[in-house]
Amino acid sequence: MSSAPGRYLLGPARRRWLEGSLLLAHGALYLTAVLLVLPPLRALAFIAVQQGLLGLYMGSAFAPNHKGMLVLSEHEKLDFFRRQVLTSRNVSGGPVVETLLGGLNYQIEHHLFPAMPRPCLRRCRTLVRAFCAQTGVLYSEKGLVGSYGDVLRTLHAAGQ
Repeated sequence: MSSAPGRYLLGPARRRWLEGSLLLAHGALYLTAVLLVLPPLRALAFIAVQQGLLGLYMGSAFAPNHKGMLVLSEHEKLDFFRRQVLTSRNVSGGPVVETLLGGLNYQIEHHLFPAMPRPCLRRCRTLVRAFCAQTGVLYSEKGLVGSYGDVLRTLHAAGQ
């Protein structure tokens, strides 16, 4: 199952009310805090800019892991392992890249083990790489600049 926020809203009834209440409380507290320190029009401008920058940041964190990778049609039948490894890429670069991408630089391991805590993904990487080498499955990993290069080439090709 996906570990996406809000998944409990669709899950067991005993958790729906809690998850929904917490989401509403978060929204109300956020709006209250912004409106307490800013006039209404500036508050709207602040929220628009903040959400826009958040979207840009999230896009820059997710794009290098998937853009330019194998895209499967619905008719292609690959096992779970190959589907996860061949359609995603890890981004290397040490602690700075890991911090900038929030641990999402270990995308292959994250797709294989979505419930694994992010700090454990780095250690798991060694095992997954070895298994890929043993089974002949391509394990894709590039630096941050190289992965963004792939993103730009893919977007340019799509725009042609």
